[in-house]
Amino acid sequence: MALTELTVADVQAACHQGHSTSAQLVDEYLGRIAAIDSSGPTLRSMIELNPDAPAIADALDAERRSGHVRGPLHGVPVVVKDSIDTADAMSTTAGSLALEGNIAPSDAHLVTLLRRAGAVILGKTNMSEWGYMRSTRPCSGWSSRGGQVRNPYVLDRSPLGSSSGSAVAVAANLCVGAVGAEVDGSIVRPASSNSIVGLKPTVGLVSRSGVIGVAAPQDTAGPMARTVTDVAVLLTVLAGFDEHDPATRDGAAHATDYRRFLDASALEGARIGVARECFGQHEGTDALIDGAIAVLADLGAEIVDPIQASSLPFFGDLELDLFRYGLKASLNSYLASHPHSQVRNLSELIAFNNDHPEQVMPYFGQEFLEQAETMGDLTDPEYRRIAAELQTRARGDGIDKALHDFRLDAIVAPTEGSPPFVIDPVVGDNLLPGGCSTPPAVAGYPHISVPAGYLCGLPVGLSFFSGAFQEPKLIAYAYAFEQATQVRKPPGFTATLTIQPSAMAAD
Repeated sequence: MALTELTVADVQAACHQGHSTSAQLVDEYLGRIAAIDSSGPTLRSMIELNPDAPAIADALDAERRSGHVRGPLHGVPVVVKDSIDTADAMSTTAGSLALEGNIAPSDAHLVTLLRRAGAVILGKTNMSEWGYMRSTRPCSGWSSRGGQVRNPYVLDRSPLGSSSGSAVAVAANLCVGAVGAEVDGSIVRPASSNSIVGLKPTVGLVSRSGVIGVAAPQDTAGPMARTVTDVAVLLTVLAGFDEHDPATRDGAAHATDYRRFLDASALEGARIGVARECFGQHEGTDALIDGAIAVLADLGAEIVDPIQASSLPFFGDLELDLFRYGLKASLNSYLASHPHSQVRNLSELIAFNNDHPEQVMPYFGQEFLEQAETMGDLTDPEYRRIAAELQTRARGDGIDKALHDFRLDAIVAPTEGSPPFVIDPVVGDNLLPGGCSTPPAVAGYPHISVPAGYLCGLPVGLSFFSGAFQEPKLIAYAYAFEQATQVRKPPGFTATLTIQPSAMAAD
């Protein structure tokens, strides 16, 4: 069966009609991973494969033959980020050599839900080590355990974001869908840079238990796929209550079957605000997104352009301070509860890295971890002040205010300020200040990125974000845009760009 651009519905149809089985699909995906991820273009998106995947697929095929199909994910090969616990033969390491051999005592709640729904977890994806929070000049997609993830569109370009392996595995057709995790941009930015759909849910809609996080007020896991439809299928399975994550008490009331909102006419009459403060870093990106906004208008949306520039604050060092506090608390809690980890707290992690500098720190150090170790705990009044100020500014004085004042259903902007930059582990990422991941991340609000086009063959994504638990609207709008444009195309694994300045135009 051809794996290119295979959807959840394609898998179900092929298995139902007897054209393929889950076991055959797993075998074919493993072959493709060997051919282009481990060798060939050497994408390095997968950090570890699940040796039990073929047996799990066989068992699910037997269930299907007996007349039992668990749902749309039955027998579907998916991958999860290496920060997500799986109680099987695979380690959970957040990309760090210090956690090699860390076999989790239990599945993360979201993994339990995936298994219950019949998904085959094919393996774990590489990522920016410790969620991009190890150094003050890190390189997206690099980890000491997995090496450098590469962008399948242009191999020397950044895959961007902590969930880079998940995005690349999806983009390169190494799986049907993936789960990533985000504190600020780690789902949506790699989605944009690898021409896939990524949805960062409202904090509390998807459980974080068993997921190595950075800062609880902003941490969430979320779905990544090649189509909005498949993102909706994944989110339907992932959302719901977990007694081990108190934030899901609010979220559980909003969990639903998100496939109900796949409406190609959803933009008719919708009021969409344009966040112009998120533009202005790259003229090519701006032109592509302006073209996408014109499509929204053609589909019946009422465009409010611009919404006032002060509507969406950015937070700089204040957010980084939240991360320093949160990272220390998150890592200490996680490591203490995992008996197979060779380090038991942040201090021991720092010491491990210092003892193995050639393997762990060949390009950049661990300044951010060291800064985090100096912080107090989450009872510190300064932490409480920072967390409260960030949420007030992002919600009541930010997104909520913009939605109310301009009577908006959603806000749009370029997901990332520019197309993907060249990978440079020595100097670090060449991040421009544009893009829009931070306001919805700090607010804990939903954000979806959908392919908008290509600039010199490099992907650019369009973002929709809104208020708490507005996933139905965002899925509907992204779906309507996707169906009208059909922008996504598979990657070509180009080695590098060789273009003339006159070629700087949108594809």
